[in-house]
Amino acid sequence: MTVSKQIENRIHGHNPGWVFSPADFLDLGSPHTVGMALIRLVREGQIRRLARGLYDFPRKHEQLGLLSPSVDMIAEALARRDGVRLQPSEAAAANMLHLSDQVPMRVVYETDGPPRKVKVGTLTIQFRRRAPRKMATAGKMSGLVFAALRGLGKRYVTQEQISHLRQLLTPEDRQRLLQDLPQAPVWMHPFLRYIAEDKES
Repeated sequence: MTVSKQIENRIHGHNPGWVFSPADFLDLGSPHTVGMALIRLVREGQIRRLARGLYDFPRKHEQLGLLSPSVDMIAEALARRDGVRLQPSEAAAANMLHLSDQVPMRVVYETDGPPRKVKVGTLTIQFRRRAPRKMATAGKMSGLVFAALRGLGKRYVTQEQISHLRQLLTPEDRQRLLQDLPQAPVWMHPFLRYIAEDKES
């Protein structure tokens, strides 16, 4: 099987909406070979070029045509390419966990990589560098909870919000919260222990 066909098969092995870069295929061939295969797939309309070195396997809608790529998918593709960790910003984490109704106006991710802004079409994604300690739980539910509570602030976390998290998190997530407790600020510990308690206790 040719490298080009292997690349095509890998792309079609993902659900529509997958965002990727040439780095996702370098185990199959040289950068030049991978690049030529992606150019061919763009010309055939199988994939879409979003920006330099960034593509997607686009989702399609009968009436609307090609749908815009997911911001999270774009960020994940860039993180894989650059070998860095990401987590949503504090404001985004609070919104994702339904602790805040405020929708962030800007798309911001925290990272252990260099700070920068990436433009994809009309969308600008900002990557804000965080200290390694604050990125230790990136990609896990505990990291999302820590970021959300940091964003709310010690004085503004309510019992209602903590009870909501206790109901929202799975037993596995609550156990992980205890394991990752040393990575959280000390002021969060009482809240996190309550969230992690057995619901029957």
